[in-house]
Amino acid sequence: MEWEKIYQDRSMSAREAIRLIQNGDRVVIGHAAGVPLAITDVMAEHKEDYRDVEIMQMVSMGNAKFAEPGTEGHFHLNSMFLGAHSRQAVKEGRGDFTPCCFSEIPGLFRDYLPVDVAIIIVTPPDKDGYCSCGISVDYTLPAARCAKRVIAQVNPRMPRTHGDTFLHVSEIDAFVEIEEPILELAIPKIGEVERAIGENCAKLVHDGDTLQLGIGGIPDAVLLFLKGKKDLGIHSEMISDGVVELIEAGVITNKRKTLHPGKTVVTFLMGTKRLYDYADDNPSIYMCGVDYVNDPFVIAGNDNLISINSCIQVDLQGQVAAESAGLSQISGIGGQTDFVRGARRSKGGKSIMAIASTAKKGTVSKIVPFLDEGAAVSTSRTDVDYVVTEFGIAALRGKSLKQRAAALIRIAHPDFRKGLREEYEKRFHCKFEG
Repeated sequence: MEWEKIYQDRSMSAREAIRLIQNGDRVVIGHAAGVPLAITDVMAEHKEDYRDVEIMQMVSMGNAKFAEPGTEGHFHLNSMFLGAHSRQAVKEGRGDFTPCCFSEIPGLFRDYLPVDVAIIIVTPPDKDGYCSCGISVDYTLPAARCAKRVIAQVNPRMPRTHGDTFLHVSEIDAFVEIEEPILELAIPKIGEVERAIGENCAKLVHDGDTLQLGIGGIPDAVLLFLKGKKDLGIHSEMISDGVVELIEAGVITNKRKTLHPGKTVVTFLMGTKRLYDYADDNPSIYMCGVDYVNDPFVIAGNDNLISINSCIQVDLQGQVAAESAGLSQISGIGGQTDFVRGARRSKGGKSIMAIASTAKKGTVSKIVPFLDEGAAVSTSRTDVDYVVTEFGIAALRGKSLKQRAAALIRIAHPDFRKGLREEYEKRFHCKFEG
């Protein structure tokens, strides 16, 4: 059967498509800016049709109506990375959190958490009948490939990205044609603290290095101080608008990468229309599943891989809490552990934890004697390499407990150093020097 006939026969309304969902199903929804709101909103509107449907997702930039009060018994969210909407649902008992590294999620869907239905966004099919998953490949494409049934919102505004991003129309069970703007992430504001942290991080980056950057003010601030560098590369789970600026300025060329030279390698995009327009039909952007991009052994194939991530707390041993405040789950592990371990294996690689020295308007130190009770250790003390604040750089690899505690105290906020020094002297039975 020609693909055009398959596409025509399987095209339907969102209301018709969600009838593929059955009671008790496990439903995986596309990630981040790739969330198919036009379909999930209809699903939520018809919640009375469903019982005990498990919804699995990481970050949602949408409204997550399926996790709102009143959905109990119909839908139950099982999130792998909490955001504003999912955080409240988990806190109030309408959802659960499953800890896992980003790279491992496709394997979980294949081997441990079988997917009944995947709901995704794709581009219209090309001349050969292939649809691109666009800006969210990550776990979205692997979930679709192993799902029993696939529902796809066909959105002509979704960028057609290159790499391993494609599904043939024969692999999709329902097509719902709805054109709407792709969700955008506003460019974060960068303050003096973020600029100082960014400048310190940039000191650890050299010409020809390959970068992994997270999201938010600190990663964007790092980019501000890289404009004098040459031939940088990108191998990152995601990128935002600031990377495009450096590519267009000739700072990021990917020429000296040892893996995928000439290509910006990512698994999802999250930014503004400028980023999405740049990625559309751009063969220099290579996108594929997170089980490849975030595999620590693949990451290590890049010499001089510099990983930059953020966190909530660092204790004096160097343990990092990046996802919870005590027992309160804030976000998730995401790709932090993947890239920390990949950078550690990379020839010449470095991993950086970039963190403001204080929180809550300067009233709380983020460098602490002990992590908050119940806080998860996202990155172990044996994996931590550099910690950077606005006050400097602490190099922890190969350092003793005493040495790393001293290095961390020196980059803590001055208002909190006295208490940290007292803990140091009590713990190590010696006077703090410096």
